[in-house]
Amino acid sequence: MKTTIFKNKIVITILGAAACGIVLATIAPKTNMARASDNPKVIEITAKKFEFTPSQITLKKGEPVILRLTSSDRVHGFMSKPLKIDTDIPADKTADVPVTPDTAGDFTVICDHYCGTGHGNMKMKVTVVE
Repeated sequence: MKTTIFKNKIVITILGAAACGIVLATIAPKTNMARASDNPKVIEITAKKFEFTPSQITLKKGEPVILRLTSSDRVHGFMSKPLKIDTDIPADKTADVPVTPDTAGDFTVICDHYCGTGHGNMKMKVTVVE
């Protein structure tokens, strides 16, 4: 009788270990995908009187990115309501702005800190694709 109970415990342990292995094999790929989004792509953008460089970028809908903003001369703004971005770019410093676009289309980013006579033309185009 004890031998049968012992054998049943061994079988139950082996079946439990196999079930855990199947669950882990199913979960592991999803975990690795989550880690990839922990390191989003970084796009460097520089502001200076009266321009952003690059003057246009393309992002993918739903894909998180970091916009690494620097200013080479003075404080500038970086604002786009549709992209939910409104930040300052300090002079000679870096500001990282996480963005995950949720709508495809063409959007304009403007400097919302007056920086001189060419300020009105200080714009950048952001294209979000599916």
